[in-house]
Order: sequence, then structure tokens, then C-alpha cells
Amino acid sequence: MNEGKKPKANGKNEYAVILGAKVNGDVPSLSLQFRLDAALKYANTYPHVKLILSGGQGPGENITEAKAMKKFLVEKGISDDRLILEEKSTSTYENILFSKELLPTSVQSITIITSDFHLARAKKLADTLKLQSDVVSAKTPNVVEFKLTTRERLALLKTSIFGK
Repeated sequence: MNEGKKPKANGKNEYAVILGAKVNGDVPSLSLQFRLDAALKYANTYPHVKLILSGGQGPGENITEAKAMKKFLVEKGISDDRLILEEKSTSTYENILFSKELLPTSVQSITIITSDFHLARAKKLADTLKLQSDVVSAKTPNVVEFKLTTRERLALLKTSIFGK
């Protein structure tokens, strides 16, 4: 899974997409919290980067994943005018597809912020959608690492076969 962790983002892309994960009610799951922590550090290091918060609303979620991310980032001092919400997606493919629709047509490269186990597939999907990408890797919580890594390997195989 290390192949997904490169190239590391360095602020050259004007837009970064934070991929959603489960929200418990209106509280980010541990996986989403780790993604948000990585995004916050990146956003503070590169204050010119705009963040697309990508994630719809699933079962057991009182708000969209995008709104949960916005709430966290605004509370941590990230300016609202740097945040773009994508609230329709229900899969990684849709995260990237619907986020691309929010980008200026001239943008050909993005930064993807997601869990380390998720990066390889997210980059592959971005590539199929004609987007170059660099990455910010968020740690995977130890309590779910085996389950999510196994699931992601199967999803990566599916993406390799079917393209999404």
C-alpha cells in the first residue's frame, strides 16, 4: 500500500480534496478525524490551498460528511472562504468525480487527503478522471487497520478491473 503515498504534497496544487468517511451522528469517526487532523496541518502549512470537503450523508449520519468536516475545520481556525463543500458523493469514485465538477476547468492536478490505506485507489480513480494528484497521508486508526486494509485491497482490485 506504500505506492499510494507518493508524491507527497508540497503546496503546488491550488486545491486539495479531503475524502469523506463515516460520521457518527454529527461527530467524525476516528478515520475521518485522522484525515481532518492531516488536512488541518496541511492547510496551516499552505494557507493558499482551497479545500474541497467531499462526502454525502449515509445511514446513521445526521449531517453530511462534508458539513462535519467544515464544522471541525472552521472551529480550528480555517477560514470559511477556503472551504468548498461537495455533499452528494457516496463512494470514493463519486468523491473525486463530484469534486472535479467543482474545480475550475483549467485545474488538471489536485492534492488528495485521505487515509494511508486509501491513497492508492484514490490516486488511481483520479487518474481515470484525468486528474493528476499528489497526496497527504492520514494515519489509519490501529483499531480498524486490518479490516480497512483488507477491504481496500479488494476495492483496489475491483477498481483495477472495472475502473471505478
